[in-house]
Amino acid sequence: MSSPSSDSGTIAHVHYFGGTALSGPATVTFDGGRIVRVTPDDSGDVPPGAVDGSGLTLLPGLIDAHVHLDGRKNLEDAAHWGITTMLGMGTPSPDLVAKLRGLPGLTDIRSSESPASAPGGMQTTAMGFDPATAVATSDDAEPFVAARVAEGADYLKIIVEDPDVMGAAALDVERATALVEAAHARDLLVYAHVTTVPAVRIAVDAGVDVLTHVPLDAVLDDGLVESIVADGQVSVPTLVMMRGAVRFARSRTHGAEVDFRNAELSVAAMDRANVPILVGTDSNAAPGAPLQVAHGESLHDELELLVAAGMAPLDALRGATVMPARHLGLGDRGSIEAGRRADLVLIDGDPLADISATKNIRGVWIAGERVR
Repeated sequence: MSSPSSDSGTIAHVHYFGGTALSGPATVTFDGGRIVRVTPDDSGDVPPGAVDGSGLTLLPGLIDAHVHLDGRKNLEDAAHWGITTMLGMGTPSPDLVAKLRGLPGLTDIRSSESPASAPGGMQTTAMGFDPATAVATSDDAEPFVAARVAEGADYLKIIVEDPDVMGAAALDVERATALVEAAHARDLLVYAHVTTVPAVRIAVDAGVDVLTHVPLDAVLDDGLVESIVADGQVSVPTLVMMRGAVRFARSRTHGAEVDFRNAELSVAAMDRANVPILVGTDSNAAPGAPLQVAHGESLHDELELLVAAGMAPLDALRGATVMPARHLGLGDRGSIEAGRRADLVLIDGDPLADISATKNIRGVWIAGERVR
């Protein structure tokens, strides 16, 4: 990847995604890593030093709401593909996360640090997380959350599995609720790993904020979707991962015949009910993961899978920009307007007509620094 440029610049005569439609043409000016103005323009010469955006589309920097971090290359790959913010959903080493935060010209990150899981779960037996992070009783919830806060966690993640399949290696609703209450007392959002319908029920009953993944064992029924809506929860389906994890799920975590179509139909059901659906990939390079998913490019695949499941391209694109900014405490980014971070992706094509156009990248800026 090329060296970052100045954090100031201008992109002229460009159409831009305003969160609900394409607007423009306009000239977008940024300085000090922030957008300073968006000025309508219909004609005229390109100002000296400006990027000519004629015939191109400018998007807010894309946000991947579910990744796993293992090194600087994750950030480099993400930046190359226009992902300017990533949310880490479990990294065994707090020191590694600390080293990856705030690197100039690279994707900005957040992290849950270690997830909460039951003793004997896969996180501590196969995924490299410290066995001390297992939550054996509800009394362990408060110390667990306090330890994550001390490590610098931006939010909490809990692993919720089907107790009928995983037995003692699954958190029950009491422990999940205790974890949520301890996190909410510190104003932390709580993400729940859920890949079965019983797990979703536990997570919903516990009051989590974000349901990450989507069931493979069955389709979410109307009653459960209504509960998700009533509780104001959001979904990060990670269809890229779910499509590839079917064989693993059959043998390890579900105990029943599973089908990727269940995941697609559950996404469609939530979309019809107006559950906010955010874009996340579960990108990782972990040897024990069900599937290793490439950082960066996979977000564009996820967008296409969400559209194939029934989402409108507009809503899928909102799920990678304005919606995670709104729901995940990232209010300084996610849209193209004065005062927001100058996280920008210049593409060739109209993603509202063809979502695959997001792959046609002509430029990427992170906090105003051009990195591609």
